Amino acid sequence: MLELSTIWAGIIAFAVLTYVILDGFDLGIGILFPFAKTDKDRDVMMNSVTPVWDGNETWLVMGGGGLFAVFPLAYSVVMPAIYLPVIVMLLALVFRGVAFEYRWRTVRARWFWDVAFHGGSTLAAFCQGIALGALVQGIPVEDRLYAGGQWDWLTPFSILTGVALVIGYALLGATWLNMKTKGELQRQMRSFARPLMLMTLALIGLVSLLTPFQDPIYLIRWFSWPGVVFSVLVPAIVAVVAWILDRSLREKRDYQPFFCAIALFVVCFIGIGISFYPYMLPPSLTIAEAAAPDSSLAFALVGAVVLLPAILAYTAYTYWVFRGKIDPEESYH
Repeated sequence: MLELSTIWAGIIAFAVLTYVILDGFDLGIGILFPFAKTDKDRDVMMNSVTPVWDGNETWLVMGGGGLFAVFPLAYSVVMPAIYLPVIVMLLALVFRGVAFEYRWRTVRARWFWDVAFHGGSTLAAFCQGIALGALVQGIPVEDRLYAGGQWDWLTPFSILTGVALVIGYALLGATWLNMKTKGELQRQMRSFARPLMLMTLALIGLVSLLTPFQDPIYLIRWFSWPGVVFSVLVPAIVAVVAWILDRSLREKRDYQPFFCAIALFVVCFIGIGISFYPYMLPPSLTIAEAAAPDSSLAFALVGAVVLLPAILAYTAYTYWVFRGKIDPEESYH
């Protein structure tokens, strides 16, 4: 029988993955914003996510709040280690969130809110990648407290993961716009998607090659039996998904490229999970060590059993209502 801590680790991982996917293409649109040819195209790009973007943030709140509630030790160690990138990320999300409303209320200052939307999206994605890199490279813990310095998160590896996530989100954004738009904007975003795919694959490969050398635990996990099976299986799945994505772009399909891009993120996320398990913070804290008492986990799980399906149903319903192509002549505002 699965332990409550393992169940909760799965729930938190699911919330984080859902956030990465849903807010990933949202941030990706902001990253691609300056490359639109006309202001009308930028209007359409923003309108493609205006009805859903704020709902995407729900999963970030659930992931962060859930970590605080059910893995308080992990939360108390992680936050001091990455305070600065997390604060910058939140401020960036605020700026881009405000831009959704203010950009439509002004003419003279529209350029400023365009910059805020693009800059906030890019900076938020970059900070998320840096935080991921900091977690992968390891957080020093002594006596159940963070034992590192204020700038330990800033390393070449974390910067690499930051850049990789920006490019990956841009790929999600390009494939989303390929699915949601038509005409010249769709053709432009489809033309962006293939080079973004190639850059994403190159960065995935580079990060994957460097990850086992961040800690001996990763080397053991990936290059000893049965982990060596995943060392072959995961890259093979990535290669197949990339091939399908490339073919669907060449065949000018609408939906398939977006779901293939999502599949790339899911496979990479599974790879991170394989590297981490059973640790919450490799190599210092296991999932069981970082968890709250079982009584607290059980109490919180009752709420999760009710809320999680409700949030999923609301999210699915929202995307269903706003499905289909965006009409350039209509505005959400």
